[in-house]
Amino acid sequence: MSQTKQTLSFQAEVAQLLHLVTHSLYSNKEIFLRELISNASDACDKLRFEALHNNALYEDVPTLEVRVSFDKAARTLTIADNGIGLSQQEAIDNLGTIAKSGTREFMSKLSGDQKADAQLIGQFGVGFYSGFIVADRIAVESRRAGLPADEGVRWTSGGAGDFEVETITRPQRGTSVTLHLREDAEDYLSTWKLKSVIAKYSDHISLPILMRKEEWKEGEEVAGGPAGATSGGSMVLTDEWETVNQASALWTRAKKDITPEQYQDFYKQISHDHEPPLAWAHNRVEGATEYTQLLYIPAKAPMDLWNRDKVAGVKLYVKRVFIMDDAEALMPVYLRFVKGVIDSADLPLNVSRELLQESRDVRAIREGSTKRVLSMLEDLAKLESDEDASAEDKAKYAGFWAEFGAVLKEGLGEDFGNRDRLAKLLRFASTQSDTPSVALADYKARMKDGQDAIYYITADTLAAARNSPQLEVFRKKGIEVLLMTDRVDEWALNYLQEFDGTPLQSVAKGAVDLGKLQDEAEKKKAEEAAESFKPVLARLKEALKDKAEDVRVTSRLVDSPACLVVQDSGMSMQLARMLKQAGQKVPDVKPVLEVNPEHALVRKLDGSVHFHDLAQILFDQALLAEGGLPDDPAAYVKRVNALLA
Repeated sequence: MSQTKQTLSFQAEVAQLLHLVTHSLYSNKEIFLRELISNASDACDKLRFEALHNNALYEDVPTLEVRVSFDKAARTLTIADNGIGLSQQEAIDNLGTIAKSGTREFMSKLSGDQKADAQLIGQFGVGFYSGFIVADRIAVESRRAGLPADEGVRWTSGGAGDFEVETITRPQRGTSVTLHLREDAEDYLSTWKLKSVIAKYSDHISLPILMRKEEWKEGEEVAGGPAGATSGGSMVLTDEWETVNQASALWTRAKKDITPEQYQDFYKQISHDHEPPLAWAHNRVEGATEYTQLLYIPAKAPMDLWNRDKVAGVKLYVKRVFIMDDAEALMPVYLRFVKGVIDSADLPLNVSRELLQESRDVRAIREGSTKRVLSMLEDLAKLESDEDASAEDKAKYAGFWAEFGAVLKEGLGEDFGNRDRLAKLLRFASTQSDTPSVALADYKARMKDGQDAIYYITADTLAAARNSPQLEVFRKKGIEVLLMTDRVDEWALNYLQEFDGTPLQSVAKGAVDLGKLQDEAEKKKAEEAAESFKPVLARLKEALKDKAEDVRVTSRLVDSPACLVVQDSGMSMQLARMLKQAGQKVPDVKPVLEVNPEHALVRKLDGSVHFHDLAQILFDQALLAEGGLPDDPAAYVKRVNALLA
């Protein structure tokens, strides 16, 4: 094949991203080596998987490895693998564009905090570009396994606006990434430095990482000096290669042989996260289905946590052979934040996604892994009340909940078998706690005598929930109400009707019935007020017939003139608003207006010449207090101004 060379421009924004990566992550330069070795390892994993169907891809070189070498004179560092390699088009697509990596979001998340920004590298798949942290030019030479030697490709770029691609002859398959280091990165031209970085980040990669051995060479004899005097000596590279990492899959080793630091380092390697995990579980499961699981709960949520289509963080191996790194069938969607490895002894090596969906063994692995994660979370939650636990351990579950609590709630509707376990893990703010630290069991333990329901309110914000008129009678009687402000709450609570035999009741649904907490005198007074107020209620129903399903006297208000509620089985107004914002069709459900006959504004209705306008204002104010907006804000303002004038 004739050699060709072409200059192409980076996709829009790549040059800007390269500048930001280089400068924002400058104090964390060493992560570039972690990323490039990880890419090399992935390339070998992909070859191993493709070779399951086509053994000829090994090309008589079945041993997979990564080699790291440097040339002090040329000031270059090379990371080479004999994995799957790249075709010319793949080099253009994979190295010249990062559209799939969320470029805009990546750049918007860079904060200037080097530790936090370094974490973004892995989350957005821009690891290759981290090479420009230390290099002013990168050359990639590659040939895809199975292609002839004269269909190799060389890709070069200085990290500016364009890159060059040319066809080369490359006998060996795989990829070599050569970094032309800047002067301030010369410390990476050192065997000791490179070994220390590899030990820190890549020690547990299940492939050998090779470097040339060093040996001491005596200096030259000094002419005219004392007998035997030399000019010293230095370490020189030999032609012999040695493995510098453990090159054994961590999960295959006995737990007693693994230190906490090794577990944490392995997590950082597979997750590209600089923060240590909150917890991990390493188990070998035996029985009808045999598998090993090493699962981690991260400390921080990824940027795309709310993307339910995002691939899961669990890697699937079969008999230590990598199969896929997005094995969503092994973990339910609501646990998509979990990272780790599952290695099965029972699945076929050529397992397909279709088989993953249908296999009995996969269902067993999924159920077992789900239970293991829930056990980890239960252990973290127990630390909250453990007197012997450190302050750091006590705070772990609160940290988890702040990052992942809203996602965990999805499990109430998706995992019926574990609903009771999930309910015990829930945490909420309440009228007695500003922070989401109240467990349902804690709430129930301090319920008032005679209270027969767990009361809650949903709202867009904590302030809206806390200041809702619907809480007034509960506040007056000292009844705790849970404050729920996550968008998922309304949906999730449809699947949680009770906890430990006690029903959950929204304070914004149905007529409030405090049962034994309301004495006979209060009930009699409310009945008398409703009877004497019947004529006004009838006029209000007529004036608001297009807006309200019903108008009735309330027993839940103390200081406010009115509030809106829905029937027990009705869709809440907050949920209706969220669905409309999402572009979904929502049934036209009218709320119920409850009025407080003791309030001056409501008393003013009887006999007022402005009855119709006051009725509309009363409804619109109740809607505003509930978090909604009047259908015609201008008309509302006009009515209020007219009455004020």
